Amino acid sequence: MVTPYMFLTPFIVMFGVFLVYPIIYSFIISLSHWQAGHLVFRGLFQYRLLLNDGEFWESLLNVGIILVVQVPIMLTLAAIYASLLNSPRLKGRALFQLGFFLPVLIDMVAYSLVFSFLLAPDGLLNHFIGLFGIPPINWLNSPQWSKIAIMIAMTWHWTGYNIIILLGAMQSIPVSIYEAASLDGAGAVKQWASITLPLVAPILLFESVLSTIGTLQLFTEPYILTAGGPEHSSMTPVLYLYQVAFQQFHFGYASAIAFAVAVLIALLSIVQLRVSRERANI
Repeated sequence: MVTPYMFLTPFIVMFGVFLVYPIIYSFIISLSHWQAGHLVFRGLFQYRLLLNDGEFWESLLNVGIILVVQVPIMLTLAAIYASLLNSPRLKGRALFQLGFFLPVLIDMVAYSLVFSFLLAPDGLLNHFIGLFGIPPINWLNSPQWSKIAIMIAMTWHWTGYNIIILLGAMQSIPVSIYEAASLDGAGAVKQWASITLPLVAPILLFESVLSTIGTLQLFTEPYILTAGGPEHSSMTPVLYLYQVAFQQFHFGYASAIAFAVAVLIALLSIVQLRVSRERANI
């Protein structure tokens, strides 16, 4: 009876030391304040400060705009490309799949640095649009364009990930369903709207939940591309957390931000799941 627990002990110890303990300790310091090198319990003081922190709410608004605009565009592109890759007429499907998935394999820091060069004032993208007589765009130093620059980078990196998941779902749909629809006179567009899309809807929901979580945790792209600027126009909650913790050294307040973001992620995920279940029951 003891032997199974002996094998589980290393995992339990590692799990407790590197996950459970940091979470508990972070929650404790979010309720405390450092004074003369000691933690002094202050209750919800840090959270009350958070409610009145305009910069934090601005970071939430920024990430909310990115979430509302970028995620639907990314999932729409993923659904379109996955449908094209699922076509039996396509030759060299494996090569196309690899091409779409390759961006996911590139490290986020590396691809963010590449995009910082591409979107620079004298970068390749401005040179390209200049061929059509369009004046250069200040992608990284403009309050209006900084979010768009981040959205472009994120869409390039993560669309392929969603394509592969959707493609797997589409390939699991029995061919006999499409054959029956063809016999009934349904064309390709009608089949996609009436068969493919409803059957992969749960996968799209799964991807939307993952994308929501990932967007709310957005850090690398704004950190490297814009550093949260200009004028906090591309600041995100996690980037703000980083600045509070490791530049201002307010670890208690940073912990409060972390738990506030975690609660927000949980609430949005629950809402998405409940809405999808209600639609499924209609």
